[in-house]
Amino acid sequence: MTSAQVLDVAILAAKESGSLLSDYFDNGVTMRHKGVVDLVSDADVNSERKIVEVIRNAFPGHSVLGEEENSETVESEDLWVIDPLDGTTNFAHRIPHFAVSIAYYRQGKAECGVVWNPIRKDLYVAERGQGATHNGVPMRIGTQTALSDILVATGFYYDRGAMMEATLDAIRDCFRQNIHGIRRFGTASLDLAQVASGSFGAYFEYVLSPWDFAAGRLLVEEAGGCVTACDGSELPMRKTSVLAANPTLHAAMLPIVSQHLRSWQIQT
Repeated sequence: MTSAQVLDVAILAAKESGSLLSDYFDNGVTMRHKGVVDLVSDADVNSERKIVEVIRNAFPGHSVLGEEENSETVESEDLWVIDPLDGTTNFAHRIPHFAVSIAYYRQGKAECGVVWNPIRKDLYVAERGQGATHNGVPMRIGTQTALSDILVATGFYYDRGAMMEATLDAIRDCFRQNIHGIRRFGTASLDLAQVASGSFGAYFEYVLSPWDFAAGRLLVEEAGGCVTACDGSELPMRKTSVLAANPTLHAAMLPIVSQHLRSWQIQT
């Protein structure tokens, strides 16, 4: 098994599941509630099944951690971490800003990541040590050094209590630094891709699951950026907070996001 073979399988799985999502997006699908505001549909489930089918055909001994039906141990030596439909709420409201996110981890380390928006035909790819690309063009993270020069992206997960209040407090502090603006697009993998491409100067979110960030964090790292939890610690393979930026802006954002993580005692 070579890194090129792994990447080929990741891209194939993303595009085949993306074709399913495009069909559902064009023809409609019934949404169901996993929680009060947490949606799921046959599109999510069947997309995940297609991804797993492609991976199992190529690597039958590998493990899969997915959002909908696959919850194999994160301690596996060969682990695929997949989000079959990142941005389900956008999808449900017919906003063409969603993605398939697939990452391969070898002995606990991200080796490749693929994020694919099948509607916009945007393909983001990262290989450890090989850089990151957008539709085949190399990406580099932005070079800004001041918060007053950037857009900041964020998200709210599904909690309407302490996590939302902490996020709003952090946003207020960001505006006090005269940032250009806040963007909340609802698709973590694409938010991280936009940090990697230099469009967003920073991205933070107080609660994300591994499948939300597994591929996107490698895009940022391979583009020259820094990705940690919002307290500055290394990202675990479990539900956690995420802060991504270039090293200088990461250092500038860290006191803001960590302060409100502590003050609201956000539990991940």
